[in-house]
Amino acid sequence: MMNKGPKSSDGSRQKSSTVLGPAFLLSVIPGLAFACALPPSVILTLPTGHYITGAALTVLVTALMGAAIHRLPDLRAMPLINRRVFVPVSVSSYIAFLVLLGLLLIGLFGARDPMHNLLTLVFWTVVWVAVPLLSIVFGNLWRAINPWTAPVRLTRSVLGRQGGVGLSRLGHWPAVAGFAGFSWFQMVSLAPDDPFILAVLLGLYWMLIYLLAVAEGEAWLKQGEFLTVLMTYLAKVSPLWLEIADNRARLMLGWPGTQILKMPPLSLSAMAFVTVALASLTFDGLHETFWWMAVIGENPLEPTGRSAVMLANSLGLFGVWVLTVVMLGLALALGRKIGGHGFAAGPVMLSFLAIAAGYHAAHYLVTLLTTGQYTLAALNDPLFRGDSLLGLPAFYVSFGFLTDARGMSLIYAAQFCAILSAHLLAVFLSLRLVGVGMRFSAHLPMTALMVAYTVLGLWLLSTARSG
Repeated sequence: MMNKGPKSSDGSRQKSSTVLGPAFLLSVIPGLAFACALPPSVILTLPTGHYITGAALTVLVTALMGAAIHRLPDLRAMPLINRRVFVPVSVSSYIAFLVLLGLLLIGLFGARDPMHNLLTLVFWTVVWVAVPLLSIVFGNLWRAINPWTAPVRLTRSVLGRQGGVGLSRLGHWPAVAGFAGFSWFQMVSLAPDDPFILAVLLGLYWMLIYLLAVAEGEAWLKQGEFLTVLMTYLAKVSPLWLEIADNRARLMLGWPGTQILKMPPLSLSAMAFVTVALASLTFDGLHETFWWMAVIGENPLEPTGRSAVMLANSLGLFGVWVLTVVMLGLALALGRKIGGHGFAAGPVMLSFLAIAAGYHAAHYLVTLLTTGQYTLAALNDPLFRGDSLLGLPAFYVSFGFLTDARGMSLIYAAQFCAILSAHLLAVFLSLRLVGVGMRFSAHLPMTALMVAYTVLGLWLLSTARSG
């Protein structure tokens, strides 16, 4: 959002200040008013206080049931389909690379209007929202459409290159840096939706990762490229996944989280990546709330634009990450003090993959329902000349459902279920991962943090915000 111009007169300032005071109080005290601001400037009567209280109590009760940890069920998987691979990853990845190349050209030379440029719509709606959401349900789709796999594999084959240059010793730290930079670009920079800027940055990023992966090897993408790491982690929650070996693919079915129980403990750099994911989602929900605007001295009813709050939001993003690390560190330290060294950080942090997946689904649901319409319309008529490539009739993008109380109640209920389910799964996984021979009291600090996270997440979805 660009700067909206000069400040209003003193009279209008006094009037907006009079409105701001009650609005701010109502937004931060659920008992006084029930607000939902999933889209900007939409305030509806939703019983969010009841949702938040119920979620916190449910997580707490479920955690207390962990006292009977020996009775918790085992998560097992069963094969559904076993057949040869029809489309090799090298083929699907190469197609994805060509699509990316076409989108970059559209971003560079197409319309600068974000709502009429396929690069902006496809990246922010399909890649950043739809693919992760589908991966949480249907397994790791990114593996098939990763635009680096085929080019890197082909280049190393032509060059006859084997081995690496030692980048793997850095662990996940390159992905941590990439995700941190991406989060700043998404939430703080002046024009993350500008197609030209997005095309330039995506092109440069693709080339950097390509060169590093050619030097180190294709496998490095799974720990050094942040989109690959994020998509892989989110997909670990899925009840469906593929196991590929010897040109055959087995489709597996299991309870959500079954894959997480089979993962090795997270390394320090992998834990840092998870904290960046949690912090970025938290600040993305926080930075446009009335509460945050009051903290940085902005009028949420008359925002001055992104350029005026770049420093404040940069510090806020960093501060939320630091707070996330500190709170997790304290909970882990207390748990270790109570339960001994068996309460290790690596296994416990695996359970937060469920929370990251649930938050991503809940946080971007409305984005999928709104900008997803623009994306569908653009894919149906990419040149905006009346074509119907998808066979869809001409339609108008409509946000009318955002003003319907029943529709918004259903949306908030879906988000509520996503966050609550994620936290319940996280508690269960935590108990299973470090529960053998461990006193239940060792889990209480982490459980308390999860309860607080549940309350915070639902408050962020329901509190009034500026757009």
